[in-house]
Amino acid sequence: MSSADQPYIDPSEIALAGSAAQRFKNRTEAFWAGIRDAAGAPAMVLFAGMVGFGAMGKTNGMDVWFTSATSFFMFALPGQVVLLEMAITGSSALAIALAVTLTSTRFITMTVTLFPQFHEKDRNHGLYASVHLLAMTAWAISMREFQTMEAKHRLSYFVGLGLLCWLISVPGTILGFLLAGVVPPAITLGLVFINPLFFLLTFTEVKPWINRIAIGLGFVLGPLFFELDRDTSLLTTGLVAGTIAYLLDRKILRKRAGVIG
Repeated sequence: MSSADQPYIDPSEIALAGSAAQRFKNRTEAFWAGIRDAAGAPAMVLFAGMVGFGAMGKTNGMDVWFTSATSFFMFALPGQVVLLEMAITGSSALAIALAVTLTSTRFITMTVTLFPQFHEKDRNHGLYASVHLLAMTAWAISMREFQTMEAKHRLSYFVGLGLLCWLISVPGTILGFLLAGVVPPAITLGLVFINPLFFLLTFTEVKPWINRIAIGLGFVLGPLFFELDRDTSLLTTGLVAGTIAYLLDRKILRKRAGVIG
């Protein structure tokens, strides 16, 4: 059977095992479960990344208000770093806006893969507020954990998970700003890269092989594209590795599993 002949299945309607369906009694319990799951490694890793960003801001002559405001209003570390670097070099507001927008295109794929898994009743205008809590870490953990709970509890879990991560981002940025000059620059700036590394390790736990193939290809192709053109290497690596992984999944993996005839 071709993919065109298959009926559409709403991701939120996929049946779960009995133990998964009974994981939470109500939305409040799911919300606090999200808080607890965020309170461990995810929050600590994000906090460390924001500490590094705060130190980066002070080192480059930005004030604490501007630096911490980016964490509060943007809550997207790669975009914050791009904003800071371009502001330092005196780039125009239009150029900065375009560059930050480009770094944020990853949220499109995160949104279209995560939000359809919410219960149909939760897919309303209120999601515009919830989307601010979306980050790499919250997305990866939610993609893994959503398969263990009923659809009606997923939004509450996601809000608890993302809310704590967002709330600790500003204190982490301020602390990093205050620590700048006390801790060696190599250490404070290195903290910025802890969050992407944690995301990468979390993402490998998502079951579909297409994710692991894309990550593996990224490791191989990244250095090659960097040597060809370092300015576009990150974008090119993601585009090529992701496309190859997608084609392998559609043409080989799914056919072997009998999903596509």
